[in-house]
Amino acid sequence: MSTQSRSYPVTYDVEAPPGERNRLTSAFRIILAIPHALLIGGPGVAGWSVAVSNEGTRIGSTALGIIGAAASVIAVISWFAIVFTGRQPRGLWDFTCFYLTWRSKAVAYMALLRDEYPPFGDGPYPLSFSIGEFPETRDRVSVGFRLILAVPHFIVLFFIGIAWFFTAVVGWFAILLTGAYPQGLFRFSVGYLRWSLRFEAYLLLMQDAYPPFSLD
Repeated sequence: MSTQSRSYPVTYDVEAPPGERNRLTSAFRIILAIPHALLIGGPGVAGWSVAVSNEGTRIGSTALGIIGAAASVIAVISWFAIVFTGRQPRGLWDFTCFYLTWRSKAVAYMALLRDEYPPFGDGPYPLSFSIGEFPETRDRVSVGFRLILAVPHFIVLFFIGIAWFFTAVVGWFAILLTGAYPQGLFRFSVGYLRWSLRFEAYLLLMQDAYPPFSLD
């Protein structure tokens, strides 16, 4: 793990569940996760995901969910506030923190990393997620050019997301057939979600430090 990855303020980790996985809830995970997906969106990067439809596999934009859409609007408001005043209203930061904390739990469930049903909103869940401290002063330059600075992550995570989708399908079949998620695929899935959440926090103006290009 690089020093940059260790020191980055946004952290995420999920421990593999002990024992055999719940095959029944895993089989119907897409259906069970619908309420959360409608509110905070599904696994993916800033509204992009890989999906399977009747026409085959497609790659494109996906709904952010109701709360995710609100967080996007708040990011626009925060952008103007930071660029013109150098500060972000604390209430806007807290709302986005609430959204990302909820999202960190829901996407772990959707990605088959845990079998426990995630809470709606704040609540205990067997994973660790931290978004760092509220930044009192902001970097107006990096915020002003945030979308441009985000392009390299968009590109890299787009292709990693495609790979993640196919490994998640393999993991789904593995759970149904063997009751276990292959360890290597599990670690890759956690790493992808970790990178995605760090990038999303950066894109939603939660932190100004540039996120590392790392699954660690």
